Amino acid sequence: MGFLDTLLGRTKPVPPNLDALFALPSAAITLQAATDYVPTGTGSVCFRPAEGRAFADIERDVRSLLGMGEDAPKVEVSADSYGYTWLVCTRPPGDVEGLVTDLHAVNSTLEANGFGPQLLCTILGFRTPAGKRLGLVYLYKRGTFYPFAPLSGERRDNAAELSVRGVLENDLKIEPDLGRWFPVWGAPGLS
Repeated sequence: MGFLDTLLGRTKPVPPNLDALFALPSAAITLQAATDYVPTGTGSVCFRPAEGRAFADIERDVRSLLGMGEDAPKVEVSADSYGYTWLVCTRPPGDVEGLVTDLHAVNSTLEANGFGPQLLCTILGFRTPAGKRLGLVYLYKRGTFYPFAPLSGERRDNAAELSVRGVLENDLKIEPDLGRWFPVWGAPGLS
């Protein structure tokens, strides 16, 4: 970033650090110890679909990469009402490490093939025994995490989100700007 950029108030975007996802298993343990939230075994990657055969080939390769082997995760692809594509991975709830590895593989494959700008977020799902939902959301363009606790009727449990922020602030790089804690209503793998 040059002097002129500083003078004009332009900032360089934070590059995504996909390895930050590997902090999620220990964050999940911290979250379980301090709250009632337990992993659901479901995680998802959201990306803006690109046109063309190259992207279709990458999507197929990602699905085949994750779909191999005896302990392979269940993988589903869906689209939301905004036109974004979600790749949802499911593993047993106790296998957070395996799920995070799957999500990292999806992201890394897309990024390595030039589709990094299409990556939007990754979500790891949690739920309480009473059925309250929580997603730990990783924002690629910010390199940060934030908690999202949806309630029925497109409402949020802000108190739970702030509580989870306090619990995980030493485990994850939490997004400091609450205005960037975007709601991901109806995110596959979270509902």
